[in-house]
Amino acid sequence: MLRTLMAATAFAALASAAPAQDFDFSKMSEPQKTQFGDAVRDYLMANPQVLVEAINELETKQRAEQADNDAQLIQTNSKDIFDDGHSWVGGNPDGDITIVEFTDYKCTYCKKAFGEVNDLLKNDGNIRFIIKEFPILGQQSELGSRFAVAVQQLDGDAAYEKVHNALMTMRGDLTVDSLSKLAKDQGLDADAIVKRMNEDSVTEVLRANYQLAQRMAISGTPGFVIGDQLLRGYAPEAAMAQIVAEERKATAAK
Repeated sequence: MLRTLMAATAFAALASAAPAQDFDFSKMSEPQKTQFGDAVRDYLMANPQVLVEAINELETKQRAEQADNDAQLIQTNSKDIFDDGHSWVGGNPDGDITIVEFTDYKCTYCKKAFGEVNDLLKNDGNIRFIIKEFPILGQQSELGSRFAVAVQQLDGDAAYEKVHNALMTMRGDLTVDSLSKLAKDQGLDADAIVKRMNEDSVTEVLRANYQLAQRMAISGTPGFVIGDQLLRGYAPEAAMAQIVAEERKATAAK
């Protein structure tokens, strides 16, 4: 839109220099280019709403392009996102919409999102929820994720859920000692878990999650896949609920 208006203004300003059909900015002389720029500036100063409209149109187009690209990424990586064989699955396992969260136990916004997601799952009741351990904030993050994955591998999904919830609400540093205490508090074998944390089976889970996040252009936490949409960053329950509603509507229309 803005380009069209700019060109129209330039044609009027430069009518004496060249016919409109032959307009080519690259072929203008320096004085003509200056005249062109002045004409455009004068028009925009007199009609600033044109610039706002152009920016809004550009942003709308970019959002649509990003959404299309995200949907393609989700489709291409769907098995690794929704059925990788190692990620914990909660909420309603038979839910009609799946939410996948890439999370880090030292991420402030992940901890904030923890309550929002739980409220959404409780209030909706028909959402399948998957957690991807994605420790990116340093050694403590990795210790927490290795601990959680080790618990899942040794003690199963129910134990993992309790440990995950505890880690999300835990204050203070994540160390081998603090994690061992958490394991004992949960009635788990701390020594076996600590040993498992450094084994290849745990490393492979984290590596797979890192690789998936890289393919999905997810570089921070929290990151969410909600149906066919990607949400990079924190969002309150209401915003996530709206996306869920959009996904249900889109599914019903197919």
